[in-house]
Amino acid sequence: MDRRTFVRRTAGVGGAAAIGGVVALPATADAQQGPGAPALPDAIQRLRPMLPAVAPITDAERLARIEKARRLMKENEIHAMFLEHGSSMFYYTGVRWGLSERPFGVVIPAEGELAYITPGFEEERARELIKFSNDVRVWQEDESPYRLIAQILRDRGISTGRMAFEERVRFFITDGVRSEAPQLEFVSATPVTAGCRMIKSTAELALMQRANDITIAAYRAAFPAMHSGMTQTELSRLLAAAIQKLGGVSDGALVLFGVSSAFPHGTTKPATLKEGDIVLVDGGCTVEGYASDITRTTVFGKSSQRQRDIWDLEKRAQSAAFAAAQVGSTCESVDAAARKVITDAGFGPDYKVPGLPHRTGHGIGLDGHEWTNFVRGNTTLIQPGMCFSDEPTIVIYGEFGVRLEDCLYIAEDGPHFFTEQSPAIDRPFPKLSS
Repeated sequence: MDRRTFVRRTAGVGGAAAIGGVVALPATADAQQGPGAPALPDAIQRLRPMLPAVAPITDAERLARIEKARRLMKENEIHAMFLEHGSSMFYYTGVRWGLSERPFGVVIPAEGELAYITPGFEEERARELIKFSNDVRVWQEDESPYRLIAQILRDRGISTGRMAFEERVRFFITDGVRSEAPQLEFVSATPVTAGCRMIKSTAELALMQRANDITIAAYRAAFPAMHSGMTQTELSRLLAAAIQKLGGVSDGALVLFGVSSAFPHGTTKPATLKEGDIVLVDGGCTVEGYASDITRTTVFGKSSQRQRDIWDLEKRAQSAAFAAAQVGSTCESVDAAARKVITDAGFGPDYKVPGLPHRTGHGIGLDGHEWTNFVRGNTTLIQPGMCFSDEPTIVIYGEFGVRLEDCLYIAEDGPHFFTEQSPAIDRPFPKLSS
């Protein structure tokens, strides 16, 4: 779950203005312009879905993912893994399923056919969605779904050994299976799921590139609409409408004005825009499930020397992280590179504020935040296909904060940004080529 979704879900839609402008998106851009709402600016009204369309992930690629998972299971002495609702199930099977107290999920064995469990009254819907297996086990309301999972394992010759659960599988499901198969060892499936998902394919990178392109185009369209007295929620809604018109799906943007910009995830105090305010916008969207995450910090009106100095320091820290993100380097070395720039300027040290209070970046893909991270202590080696955010925020409570965030992917020749870095505090976007 990314920070925008977390803040929205914990505060609720009714409190959007109080948390820095994070809003839940309506089904369509037009729907958010309810009775009496102001019309969208012309720059947003004119937006159309980006073309050409990008191709979704194919069944052939998902089958290759399953085979890689099986290879990783064998390397880690795992005999089967269980996935329920969430991005990992979608990653391997293409199945989207809502979260419910009634377990629905898939068993992927190291050898043998996949098998699904489903509530009985959901069987027909499940069969419409399920691919790569005809083994669908049905449980009725007075029956145990965990007994079905244990039976699936026995049917594949797994009576002892290691059973892995994806990290977001709920405890009551793991505990239920343990009660039906106590002879098994229960372990985390992260070496398998992260081992697959951290390395993006060409098709995944194309979807992420489109999500990033849409987000930047939405920013370009919405930023000129800023005006004195504007609320954080108003700007967030404009960004939401722009993203939808461009063909993306979004949970909204985190918009922070003035002193609120020092709070990395927003504050309970509402704010309206005034001359000289720092404006921090952290947003993104998804395309076929794949995410972008971009932050731009600018000033409404004329910037002060203090604001320019801190912005320039943030830009140097972001660039240092990018330069350090080389194939074969450790993830923690990227965090260290950005943090050194900020510490050498007299901030921090470590996670102290004023300074950089959080990791420099996170993995990104089907989830806005996923494995792995640019953070101290993470000795994971950077490999081609990995994708990260690069966002070493500078926080100065009582004044303002500056975050510049672009996502990058690792190629054989090193890091590449999906988006061009922001050129200057008063020019958040590069000039468009003619």
